[in-house]
This record gives sequence, structure tokens and C-alpha cells, in this order.
Amino acid sequence: MDTLFDFVLLGSVAFFAGLVDAVVGGGGLIQTPALLTHFPQASIPCVFGTNKLSSVAGTCSALWRYAKAVPLPWKEVGPAALTALVGAWLGAALVAWLPREAMRPLVVVLMLAVAIYTFKRKDFGHAPTRELTPADRWTLPLFGGLLGFSDGIFGPGTGSFLVFGFVRLFGMDFLRASASAKLVNAATNISAISFFASHGPLMWSVGLIMGVFNLLGAQVGTRLALRRGTGFVRQAFLIVVALLIAKLGWDILKEWL
Repeated sequence: MDTLFDFVLLGSVAFFAGLVDAVVGGGGLIQTPALLTHFPQASIPCVFGTNKLSSVAGTCSALWRYAKAVPLPWKEVGPAALTALVGAWLGAALVAWLPREAMRPLVVVLMLAVAIYTFKRKDFGHAPTRELTPADRWTLPLFGGLLGFSDGIFGPGTGSFLVFGFVRLFGMDFLRASASAKLVNAATNISAISFFASHGPLMWSVGLIMGVFNLLGAQVGTRLALRRGTGFVRQAFLIVVALLIAKLGWDILKEWL
């Protein structure tokens, strides 16, 4: 950040990304395009690693605050975080040769399905629908590994998929699902940072400064989520998913034009 303008711009982006990510995920949708635009000469791994460096501060901050207010199923979600860590490392390893553009149409289709399902089910995620079972101790790690792998390859949208999965597959309400998603996201961020840092330089000063603002935004977002409850989180989830669909859809359309 060479000028005051850079500091204000990227700091504001990181703050808003941290706020949104703390509620329902999707902070990468905000931070990654800003970094790509602001540092056009930087390599993709460098940009992605710097984004994760900033994001992990807000994610861990949100997790700490959620853990104080929301009962997290550590025994079940903890193993999912570990498999997500491994999956994110493997996914990041594919970034060097896998065409990321191939992932966009699939993510858009999945996001559309998620948005339609959530919108049609008005009571979806307002209250827990079941308790976690012993079988979930096997399925949760598989779920975490798959989403971690996706996060390592693509990134944007993973947090929202985590929230939806915790609600739809494991019966959580939106607030508890968002809190659980932070534990898995923290693991994937740490894994991705480790991989990208070991395979090339990161913009450490940029990432750390943005991390401070991301952390502050995460504190504000977590307070909003805890104060406003599951209804607010559900509405925010639908908005973020709609924006993600629009952003990825526009990216695909630009490639076709």
C-alpha cells in the first residue's frame, strides 16, 4: 500500500469482506476481485494467498466470538475442519494447472439451486431440525474435506456452501451453521496460506494490514448476527448468494462476448 488512497480502499474492502464473511461467508467475493484489480501484475497464487492471509484474521476472530455465544458441536465439526484443511491443501495444489474458468458454471448452477431452495422454504434454518447423530461423525469429515478441496481450488462461495450444508444436511439453524462454518473456514484458510506461501511470495504487508480491517469487520458482522438472530442471517445469506450468482454469471458472460 504505497499511498493513503491504497490504504483506505483496500482497508475498506477488507472491512466489508470481514463483516459479510462473519455472517454468512462470501468475503472472498469482495476481496479477491479487489486484489486482482489493484495488483494486476501479481500472480494468481500470490493474490489468493494474500486474500487468505487477510481473511484468516477475520475468520478466527468471528469463530472466537461465536464460540462464546453459540454452542458449537466441537466433537463433530472439529474432524470436519481437519479434513477440510487437507482438502484445501490438495485443492490449492491443483490451482497451478486446473483451469479455474471450468469451475464457474458449476458453482453458478449449484448456487442457483441453493438460492431457490432457501427462498422457497421460508422456515429453512430458522430453528434446528434435528440433533447430530453418531453417523454424522463420519459424514461431517467427508463434507468438510469436499468443501475444503473446493475452497482450495476456487474459493468464493465456499463459506456460503458450508452454511447451507450445515443447515440442510445436519439440521442446524442458520446462526449455529454460520458459527460452525467459521471453524472449517479457519482450517481451509490456514492450509491455503501454508501452501501458497511455500510455493511463492505473498504480499505479506498488504495481507496483514487488510487482516486488521478484516478482523474489525468480522467483529461488527458477528455482533449483528448474534443480536439479530437466525432470520437476519437467512436474509443476508440469500443476498450474498444472489450477488455471488450475479458476479460469477457476469464473468462467464464476458468470456462468451
